[in-house]
Formats: sequence, structure tokens, C-alpha cells
Amino acid sequence: MRRRGLVLLVAATGLVAALAAPNFARDRQCGGASWYAMAGNRTASGEPMNPADLTAAHRSLPFGTIVKVTNQANGVSLRVRINDRGPFTGGRIIDVSKAAAARLDFLRAGRAQVCIAIV
Repeated sequence: MRRRGLVLLVAATGLVAALAAPNFARDRQCGGASWYAMAGNRTASGEPMNPADLTAAHRSLPFGTIVKVTNQANGVSLRVRINDRGPFTGGRIIDVSKAAAARLDFLRAGRAQVCIAIV
């Protein structure tokens, strides 16, 4: 009886993980990124936007999800936490904070082609 409960728990955990990332093909997505810094404004999760934090906006990933963002032009990667919704501009898959854009080395350009993967 105990094994059956464990199997159901594992199956349910897999289902929850699959539902958490409905737009991801094998937990990876590539496309455009931009950055934003609306200091003090509330994010969709309710926390204040802090441009110095390593955070990001994504259209569908649950708040708190950690994703690895890789700049395709230079190979630089870092982890950010999803705490907002967006981007709402075609061709973009993620908006990162100003600090994240600086570390990914696209602050000056304003946009970059990236791949993101759920950690």
C-alpha cells in the first residue's frame, strides 16, 4: 500500500511540473529579451520592482520559477526569478531586470536573443 502512494505522489509531481511550463518544449525556449526598470512599481506578483534584483517577467511561468537565461551572442548565462508578467511585445519571450541585462551584457543594446531554461 505504501508503494502505491509513492507512485501516485511521483506521478502527481510530474503532472504539476508539466502544467507549470505549458509553453516550453523540453523546458527550453529561445527568442527575444529586453530589460526594464520601473523602480518602486509593483510587479504582477505584488512585490516592488527592484532594478538591482535578478528578476524577470514571463507570460506564463509561475511566480518564483527560476530560469537560466543565456545570451546567444556571447554565451553569458545567469539565473533569474520570475516575479512579473510580460513581455507584451511580439517576438520577445522574457523581460529581465536592469541588473540582469547588465550581467548578460545587453544593457546598452536594450535587446538580445536568448534561450531560457527552467532550473
